[in-house]
Amino acid sequence: MNFESSLSFAKKMDEQDPLKGFREKFLFPDFHEHEVIYFTGNSLGLQPVKTRQVILEELDDWGKFGVEGHFMSRRPWYSYHEQLTELSAYVVGAKPIETVVTHSLTTNIHLLMVSFYQPKGNRTKILCEKKAFPSDQYALMSQLEFHGYNKEHLIEVGPREGEETIRHEDILKAIQKNKDELALVFMGGVNYYTGQFFDLKEITKAGHEAGAIVGFDLAHAAGNVNLSLHDWGIDFATWCSYKYLNSSPGGVSGIYVHERHADNKELKRFAGWWGHDKEQRFLMEDQFVPIKGAEGWQLSNAPILGMAAHLASLQIFKEAGMERIGSKRDLITAYLEYLILKVSSENGDFLKIITPSSIFERGSQLSLVLDKDGKKKFDLLTEQGIIADWREPNVIRIAPAPLYNSFEDCWHFAEVLSREVS
Repeated sequence: MNFESSLSFAKKMDEQDPLKGFREKFLFPDFHEHEVIYFTGNSLGLQPVKTRQVILEELDDWGKFGVEGHFMSRRPWYSYHEQLTELSAYVVGAKPIETVVTHSLTTNIHLLMVSFYQPKGNRTKILCEKKAFPSDQYALMSQLEFHGYNKEHLIEVGPREGEETIRHEDILKAIQKNKDELALVFMGGVNYYTGQFFDLKEITKAGHEAGAIVGFDLAHAAGNVNLSLHDWGIDFATWCSYKYLNSSPGGVSGIYVHERHADNKELKRFAGWWGHDKEQRFLMEDQFVPIKGAEGWQLSNAPILGMAAHLASLQIFKEAGMERIGSKRDLITAYLEYLILKVSSENGDFLKIITPSSIFERGSQLSLVLDKDGKKKFDLLTEQGIIADWREPNVIRIAPAPLYNSFEDCWHFAEVLSREVS
């Protein structure tokens, strides 16, 4: 659409926003001398207003019932994670049998790779994107080393010289080139640094045609971009809940395993009591029988307080609807992009946006590179109440989360950017 850079236009957009009422469902930080403009939902989402109530209810039931709360509390703890299953499956485009919430993100990466990275013969290599999130790099390298391999077995696909993002065709070419040696393709769904959203459907198709298993870290994708994990045929994925999903610092993580693997008892895994067949669990037998589907990758019983926080947020996503969230995401991100580029062009082109401009290749994150003194200028933004995110060596990440950011937030960001940084 034709954007305008006036405050009145931003306010008009907010008035027409079908999700405008959801902003009131979140708590905004009040620690700053200026009114905070929060653009860091890609690092830690805002706390839903309802979170406190849901957690307090669990604390009350713990106090009232003690251990009997596993079965007598208003949301019995024994089956607590099951309340999150359909909601999580909805957010990522999966079936309930393919989805479970448990553990933490990197823990789940390791648990899933135990099952899905099975090097054999010539097929020993893992393909990932260059400059993946460091935790992913650590996990991949440690898995390779665990199997007796070194970095030569890690294929990293990066941007071409002089470019910032990875060309889709280069990913496909790398898969094809290494098709006889690939055991696993494992990438981030959205690159944390550039905000690039990869074509997961096509990457999965290419990986399978090459004979490899395909999985994704969706930490920066779940709750941000519209996903169809089941329909795309992805083998496995995992994501955290504390970024776009607003579910407490270091919160619980989601696992997805395609239903074609649901009843494969031959898959190797690190087993735990909570992944054991529910009907036999309290027989306390010593032979592990995995629950059919993603639940079979659980180890321990649910961390109730973290899951309570997750429940409060997932209910908001269901109420808002992923289609409406996606529509606003594309519109508000495009508007913020328009404002930033306008400020830059009027002030000597002092920055560039390295995130792809296509709505099909990004979510709600924009990564800015300033021409000089980037960290100093980032600090100036922070002093004015702009809560953004600095990533070495020279990127400012901002994320207009559609559930709680407004078009007026975007206008104020551009006004501060022009006044303080240009």
